[in-house]
Amino acid sequence: MILLGPPGLGKTHLAIGLGVKAAHAGYSVLFDTANNWITRLTEAHQAGRLEAELKKIRRYKLIIIDEVGYIPFDQDAANLFFQLIASRYEIGSVMVTSNLPFGRWGETFSDDVVAAAMIDRLVHHAEVLTLTGDSYRTRQRRELLAKQNRADQD
Repeated sequence: MILLGPPGLGKTHLAIGLGVKAAHAGYSVLFDTANNWITRLTEAHQAGRLEAELKKIRRYKLIIIDEVGYIPFDQDAANLFFQLIASRYEIGSVMVTSNLPFGRWGETFSDDVVAAAMIDRLVHHAEVLTLTGDSYRTRQRRELLAKQNRADQD
C-alpha cells in the first residue's frame, strides 16, 4: 500500500494503524522513517553486511517506510533504498507514505531512473491511496484562532 498526499492528512497515522492491525493478526512488522531506513542500510553497507541486513529485513512480512520525500537522498542512499525495495519485490509487503506524487520522486532519489524502477516495483501489487484535504494540524489551529477571535469580540 502506498499512501500519498500533503503533510497533515494522517498518512503516518494510517500506516501505524494498519501495521498494528497486521501485528495483531500475527504478521511480523517493521516500521521506520525513510531517513532511518537509509541510516540502517548505510551502516550495514559500510560494515560490509548489507546483504545480511537485507536478509534480516526480508524475514518480516511487512515493512513500513514513512516520510518518503521529506528529505532528499544522495545517489548512494538512493541506490541503497532501491536495494531495499528490490529485495522485497514479490517476497514481502511494503507500505510507503509520501508527501510527493510519484512524478516528483526523482527529486528525492536524485535520479529519475532509480525512482521509476522503485515506483514500478512498489505499485505492481499495491493499492495507491491519494489523500487530499486540509492538514488536520492547520485545521485545528484555524479553529482555535477562530474561537479565540469570537471570544475576543464578545
